[in-house]
Amino acid sequence: MVVDTVLWDPSDSLIDLGFFALRYYSMFFLLAFVASYIVVKKQFVKYGIDVALMDSLTVYVVLGTLIGARLGHCLFYDFRYYSQHPLEIILPFTFTPEFKITGFQGLASHGGGIGIMVSLVLFCRKFKLKLWFMLDQIALVVPLAGAFIRLGNLMNSEIIGKPTDVSWAFVFLKIDDIPRHPAQLYESIAYFLIFGLVYLQVSRYPKASGFYFGMVIFLIFCFRIGVEFIKEDQSAFEAGLLLNMGQILSIPFILTGLVIMYLKRGAPEETELKIARQ
Repeated sequence: MVVDTVLWDPSDSLIDLGFFALRYYSMFFLLAFVASYIVVKKQFVKYGIDVALMDSLTVYVVLGTLIGARLGHCLFYDFRYYSQHPLEIILPFTFTPEFKITGFQGLASHGGGIGIMVSLVLFCRKFKLKLWFMLDQIALVVPLAGAFIRLGNLMNSEIIGKPTDVSWAFVFLKIDDIPRHPAQLYESIAYFLIFGLVYLQVSRYPKASGFYFGMVIFLIFCFRIGVEFIKEDQSAFEAGLLLNMGQILSIPFILTGLVIMYLKRGAPEETELKIARQ
């Protein structure tokens, strides 16, 4: 069978001046937060919440995402190594086999999700906002941010799919010469669609009761379980497992989403002030 493949070998950087380089992944990571900021700010205006709180919310969520995602990778995917090199969890360089500046390589979305939830609990306690309200607002933009980040993964030729003969296969030349599923692109498209679906629902039925938080984590992690079947394992220990670590970690999120949707399905619409403030 003749396969029409996409030969994928982009530069790591959009701009490289020698002394400064703007990497595609960094650009998409920034776009994820900028787009999320714009959408959540619009929701704050809609519900009459002081927009000045957006700066504090951004700090909480960014730190929660990065810390959670980093710890998630180190604990769930590479615990054996980092248990022996704990300083490398928080330092952007390695000591062995030689000193090398690496940056923070390794972020796990499941850990990032947990980090976001913890940061929102702390934020709501400090600024006296209803937790379910804030969970709905952030859940609205989680798939949007995830879509941009997966595009960054695509540009980095990482989190690649398994070999395939589909006509839209990608050959990630930085990895090998084998046609593979562009799993990062599948996830990005799916997350954009989830964002569009939930945004339309929120616009039509603005309950802000926690139901949409449950819906988002249910949809995202259901898709995550499915797409993992056509992705290469992220760690060697996953080889031969019936479900890989990404799928195992997705199950609690799916169950949590189902429970929340069930409990919040009949939550009455509230006034803007009652929704936002405790």
